Amino acid sequence: MHQTSLESAAVGLPAAAELDRALRNAAPNEVIATALKVVGRDHLALVSSFGTESAALLKVMADVDPSIPVIFLDTGWLFDETLRYRDTLIATLGLGDVRSIKPLEETLSREDPDRELWFSDPDACCRIRKVEPLARALKPFSAWINGRKRFQGGLRAEIPVVEQDGARLKFNPFANVSREDIEAIYSTANLPPHPLLASGFLSVGCMPCTSRTSPDEDARAGRWRGRPKTECGIHTTKTA
Repeated sequence: MHQTSLESAAVGLPAAAELDRALRNAAPNEVIATALKVVGRDHLALVSSFGTESAALLKVMADVDPSIPVIFLDTGWLFDETLRYRDTLIATLGLGDVRSIKPLEETLSREDPDRELWFSDPDACCRIRKVEPLARALKPFSAWINGRKRFQGGLRAEIPVVEQDGARLKFNPFANVSREDIEAIYSTANLPPHPLLASGFLSVGCMPCTSRTSPDEDARAGRWRGRPKTECGIHTTKTA
């Protein structure tokens, strides 16, 4: 059977289960350093929303290697504050390769010409604005890093440190960290907070589907409020 270039690049990589066992109790920087070693810089990317907790993972990555490519999904519905925060963190952390990926205009014109899809079918909106652009952006890579944590609950409560994601390895270096660990990274490195955090936005996504969160709610309660939806799809859809 003919191998794709991605499958060819993945030949010889350790199995996800093997890596997960080895890294089960590893510190986040060790997970990223191991990913870099076994995959190689040319085949590894970090995906970041530049949201309220994103600076912590980006800081750890930058300390390992600030030239690791960072994929940022610019959906067309993001807060201006998030776009400015992205630029602030690029400068603050010296990130050398941040790639802002947008949905295809032809797809938006065909499937969301009135920009109302977020209301009528939020899953479809996430698919054309996040899932499909990420799949396109990840094509050159055989592994990716993300910032999910088990303490966020829901579908994230049992995530491994390393998992198989279609043809790719997926590293979750913050799987084991606590909220206090995140706060400690921000404090120690004097990282700037997301501008919307002080206004009660504990988890920030696209404007129409993000609301403020009260102190007694889960941090992600403000995402898709009033709907059963809890994930945009990039972590529940296997990449090709």
